[in-house]
Amino acid sequence: MSLWTRITEALAALTHGESLSAVFERLRTPPERSVAFTIAVIALAAKMAKADGVVTRDEVTAFRNVFHIPPADEPAAARVFNMAREDVAGFELYAARIARMFRVDDKPCGTDSVLCDLMEGLFHIATADGKYHPAEDTFLTRVAEIFGVDDVSFRRLRARHVPNLVPDPYTVLGVAPDTPLDDIRAAWRAEVRRSHPDQMIARGVPQEAIRFAERRMQAINAAWDEIQASRKAHV
Repeated sequence: MSLWTRITEALAALTHGESLSAVFERLRTPPERSVAFTIAVIALAAKMAKADGVVTRDEVTAFRNVFHIPPADEPAAARVFNMAREDVAGFELYAARIARMFRVDDKPCGTDSVLCDLMEGLFHIATADGKYHPAEDTFLTRVAEIFGVDDVSFRRLRARHVPNLVPDPYTVLGVAPDTPLDDIRAAWRAEVRRSHPDQMIARGVPQEAIRFAERRMQAINAAWDEIQASRKAHV
């Protein structure tokens, strides 16, 4: 059974008058966590689209690229998006329920965190059009607070994604500039392990969504290369 078929069934289980946010109360355990993860990204992306007042074609394309949505399954994704966008419940309610669901056995952002994977997906979609709207930054900052993402980790995520922002390599890897090179190497390797598809799937990220780790890998590898080159130049 495909991910999108399972999403359709989850939506069909809603009783009359229930909102999309009720789905998160029913999908707490594997393998349905991958369904919940996908619905969470779609729902928060829809709320974020309301934040900056526009849904661009680039954002829609980015979403489709992240999740590899077959044409036959697009109606299921569109239904989730529209339900979230039209729901009178605010995004904070959605974020709080998502946080409760994934924080049961979750770890702080920066380790093996499903919530950070989700934040990464939202950043990917927010910046797909080559812009980063102030309203999107406000939205993602608040979602990160609800998720329990600390400021250092949030700045690391933002540095990896925001266009026209020259990323500080130390911020990207979440280390201080005076950190010994061996410790920086360890931080880089930890991020590489965390970004491996098998690790992501084990955390509950669906196979259809692991593509957004590609930008993360590019950013952390570029940061590590830059730091190595800088340290060698000063030897």
